[in-house]
Amino acid sequence: MKGADAALGAAGLAAFLVLCEAVPRLGLVDDDYFPPAGRVADALGRELADPAFWSALGDTLTGWALGLAIAVGAGVVLGVVISVVPYLRQVTASTIEFLRPIPSVALIPLAVLLYGTELRSVLLLVVYAAFWQVLVQVLYGVRDVDPVAEETARSYGLGPWARVRHVLWPTALPYVMTGVRLAAAVALILAVTAELVIGAPGLGARIAVAQTSQAVPEMYALIVVTGVLGLLINVGARSVERRALAWHQSVRGEVAL
Repeated sequence: MKGADAALGAAGLAAFLVLCEAVPRLGLVDDDYFPPAGRVADALGRELADPAFWSALGDTLTGWALGLAIAVGAGVVLGVVISVVPYLRQVTASTIEFLRPIPSVALIPLAVLLYGTELRSVLLLVVYAAFWQVLVQVLYGVRDVDPVAEETARSYGLGPWARVRHVLWPTALPYVMTGVRLAAAVALILAVTAELVIGAPGLGARIAVAQTSQAVPEMYALIVVTGVLGLLINVGARSVERRALAWHQSVRGEVAL
């Protein structure tokens, strides 16, 4: 089944590449703005041979990884604290609902004013966007804790942190992993967006330079790199999720299928 899915995926990708090659060569679109896939592949080869490309990739991955780590740590800790401290969830609910919908890109002027084009500007946007993905999932996970299991733990004399470890955390972990997977994708989007708009070092800034200098094949090649990077991050996050939840019914059922 998995082999058939992989074959279908490869066939779909091959058909897409053939289409991208044929459309500009047939004159359906101007190849100055949409170059054939072959020219993009040549540009990608030149990028891979350029040390500056790898430096930009490292800058993007640094902003992504640091921002994601901060967001996950803060989201998990605050989510658990808000959930277990009496009345704290009610007190913070309106604040969370007010702040969560604010688009991270709306904070770009603030990030530039505070930190200019430094890495800290990227981190501000990445952390803000990814943090809510984790926090909300933690809150949902804690809400899903079985009241009977909670009362049983209390009756056995387990303290607050023992209940968090043995009752709350196993129930919330699937939600936490979902939040981490979503946050990983959002963090990459915001890292590249911040570099593209602010000019912070990274793949986004390199895409902006290629666009302004009319190096269209190089621009598409860099866009392809960001797409591949997003795919690898998603696959990696799903792999970590399956390992962390190997005991969970959803993963066992997925493996069985």
